[in-house]
Amino acid sequence: MNNKQHTIQKAITLSGVGLHTGVVANMTFVPAPPNHGYKFQRIDLPNQPIADADVDYVVDTSRGTTIEHNGARINTVEHVLAAMVGCQVDNVLIQLDGPEPPIMDGSSIKFVEAILETGLEQQDAHRKFFEIPSEIRYKDNERGVELAALPLNDYRLTAMVDYNSKFLSSQHANLTNISQFNESFAKCRTFCFVHELEALFKADLIKGGDLSNAIVIADRDYSEEELDHLAVVLGKPKVSVSKEKGILNNLELYYPNEMARHKLLDMVGDLALVGRPIKAQILAARPGHAANVELAKKIKKLMKETEKNNVPQYDSKQPPIFNFERIYQLLPHRYPFQMVDKIIYLDDESVVGIKNVTMNENYFMGHFPNNPVMPGVMQVEAMAQTGGILVLSSVPDPENYWPYLVGIENCRFRKSVTPGDTVIFKCDLLAPIRRGIAKMHGRAYVNGQVVCEADMTASLVRKN
Repeated sequence: MNNKQHTIQKAITLSGVGLHTGVVANMTFVPAPPNHGYKFQRIDLPNQPIADADVDYVVDTSRGTTIEHNGARINTVEHVLAAMVGCQVDNVLIQLDGPEPPIMDGSSIKFVEAILETGLEQQDAHRKFFEIPSEIRYKDNERGVELAALPLNDYRLTAMVDYNSKFLSSQHANLTNISQFNESFAKCRTFCFVHELEALFKADLIKGGDLSNAIVIADRDYSEEELDHLAVVLGKPKVSVSKEKGILNNLELYYPNEMARHKLLDMVGDLALVGRPIKAQILAARPGHAANVELAKKIKKLMKETEKNNVPQYDSKQPPIFNFERIYQLLPHRYPFQMVDKIIYLDDESVVGIKNVTMNENYFMGHFPNNPVMPGVMQVEAMAQTGGILVLSSVPDPENYWPYLVGIENCRFRKSVTPGDTVIFKCDLLAPIRRGIAKMHGRAYVNGQVVCEADMTASLVRKN
């Protein structure tokens, strides 16, 4: 998986009919800045409201996932979001002049092709992965549905479907690496059973449904009279079904397990509503949009609880945003006063830096030589240098500025820091930077526990 955030290089537009609303719409993917995420904009409505693609705003899961936020309602978002996840696009604004993205051929492939055609642009921000820390489960015993998210330092999905149909036996699909999505899952089409069609029409759904954008499966043998009635319902001159294939108008499947693969595609799109890329093993038996959304809600709840504790996570295997060489270029400090080894996270309001404390630190020669403890002033200095990177990132030419620490308040030291500790420093802006003055709250963590914290004020001063 990519470690840096990505957007698309330029805007691109697709057009088509919506599956359930039957409304023709133009949809434009627009590049977006770091940490923007996925957002939909209804440009056909007054004030052109923007809706976050967030599980908190799901309002309907009837044969698709519908969100509504800020007065903007968007139907059937899952295929578009699955394409974004599959292409590892993190930030995009999706503009629509109608209520629903085009269904295209019933899969995600047209969206994937459009994204790959326009190309991706790497952004100067780390992806905000949420790694599932413990098992999360959702069960619906009545429907025999069970989903689980298990800890894993990767993103893998398994889906199993099992229908009481002689034409659709139990099927499994596995995605072991997100790079497989575009080639092996994106073109798998949505599907339904013949017996569902009339009920869906009566429920005012699938107005844009067609045998060209869905696989329709016969769940039993149908008489000629019944097929003629289906033709009327579908607006087709003729409908046929092979007794061997059991698929209306005898469409050719891309894969024998295309239906299971499409269910996995839907899962990828629905779970994107968590709001951050996930690291987990997802196992699903008989998944559907309602179950996917319920699992996404559980994941987001755990994510919020983890964020509330505010302990930044550090994976030493992931490349940093800034290594020590880039930090050396930005900050005026030199050995032995360069105190930060890596910057692993940076956005407009916060920064996370790493300091590996070793016995070779020069201050240990005189600071409790028989009981080496990192001096508190050095902890604050390292925290201030981490905050200095955040302050410098607010200007387009950081090499032309000095970041000065001009104030320290509410400083507390909670635990000793000793050789062998890895200190994680996190600094958050307390208010927007104005006239070069930045107020920050900094915390230092070792093994998930706060060892030091302080409120700091920094000043940006242009050189010469």
